[in-house]
Amino acid sequence: MTHQTIGERDSVLTSEDLAALRENLHEQQLFRQEQLRQFATYSSSRADDRRRQSDAAQIEVGIKLAASARMVLADVEAALARMDSGDYGVCHLCRRAVERHRLLIVPQARYCGRCQQVREAGR
Repeated sequence: MTHQTIGERDSVLTSEDLAALRENLHEQQLFRQEQLRQFATYSSSRADDRRRQSDAAQIEVGIKLAASARMVLADVEAALARMDSGDYGVCHLCRRAVERHRLLIVPQARYCGRCQQVREAGR
């Protein structure tokens, strides 16, 4: 019987964790793909209305939402690729394990909590 410290236990992903995270990522992927399809349908069906529309802010919001959906979709697909390659849960900067609790909240996380804080502080 091995004894793990709380910190070690927190970073170990079980096979059940990985299965649940993969399912979550697939759900996010499908949601973002559908969201982008809806943006595309909306933009093509509203093309005539847009020519007459004086509120450019509404168009800008739609463009920003679509860009955000594309970014999240890319992050989700990258996380799924990391799962397939065996690199999932490894910080892209320090190469340490990304904390389990962090992955359960943000399954597409690329960085451990410490490196994410450093990145955000540098912005």
